[in-house]
Amino acid sequence: MTPQETKIIFFGTPPFAAVIFESLIKAGYKIAAVFTQPDKKVGRERKMKKSAVKELAQKNSLLIFEPQDLKNEKVKKEIIKLQPDVIVVAAYGKILPKSILDIPKYGAINVHASLLPKFRGASPIQEALLSGEEKTGVTLMLMNEKMDAGKIINQKEIPIEKNDHTFTLSQKLARLAGKMLIETLPLWLSGSIKAKAQDEKKAVYCRVIKKENGKINWNEPAEIIFRKWKAYFPWPGIFTFFPSKKGKKRLKLIEIEVKENEEAGEIFGKVIKWKNQIAVQTKKGLIVLKKVQLEGKRIVSAEDFSKGHADFLGKILE
Repeated sequence: MTPQETKIIFFGTPPFAAVIFESLIKAGYKIAAVFTQPDKKVGRERKMKKSAVKELAQKNSLLIFEPQDLKNEKVKKEIIKLQPDVIVVAAYGKILPKSILDIPKYGAINVHASLLPKFRGASPIQEALLSGEEKTGVTLMLMNEKMDAGKIINQKEIPIEKNDHTFTLSQKLARLAGKMLIETLPLWLSGSIKAKAQDEKKAVYCRVIKKENGKINWNEPAEIIFRKWKAYFPWPGIFTFFPSKKGKKRLKLIEIEVKENEEAGEIFGKVIKWKNQIAVQTKKGLIVLKKVQLEGKRIVSAEDFSKGHADFLGKILE
């Protein structure tokens, strides 16, 4: 089957998925419909925002569905009516029921940003960074009812660079995934490759990320704190609390560096001057502050923040 003959329904929501979706469009695949999460209110003004996949689908005048419930019988009927050859899923945000997975002749292929069976779940990129992995990758998997447990169609790995964070790593993996999908789809559709079962004994699952996970524990080594910054950039970010006369205020650490081998001192969380830079003592090593943001204020350099808060040096952050 040529791309023009292959009818695909795409399920995806964030920018990561949009990069993969665009690869399919550029390769000439026939996109029968797009399923994405409904518009959401974001920011202080609570304005409605479209998903990145929806914006791209609209630019290409494609049929779009934004169902709240995939188990609704109407959704199943719509998909059957479209007669897809294959379903492609990338960071959609909901689990597809078996009633939908069984519809396309060539199954439903999930694009997962990890080297399955490590890490299964919704936050594989963050989990790889939190765990200090030296490599990660993309897995193309034939979906079944269990979460990320289907047979592997293709898999490729890439190194995790020292300064990679979730944003940069997501971009790299999305580009890799798009390329892999275009290379793999013709082979899968022609029957030239066979899917292989995952080793269940090696399965590792991601933790659920919440906003409060970004709170720093200064009793941890600097390397662990730095991993959290990499994993939680840009969301939810990492933060501490700056005590003042008006009460403690949340201080978000926008940009930091780690100095593992430096002597940290005995008071964890204490703000010090280190080689003309602002740093914080941890259980092992230092966290150098580059850019910070006090709640309700704009992002500033740590140096400017210190000038505006004369008592910052010597403070013990909570």
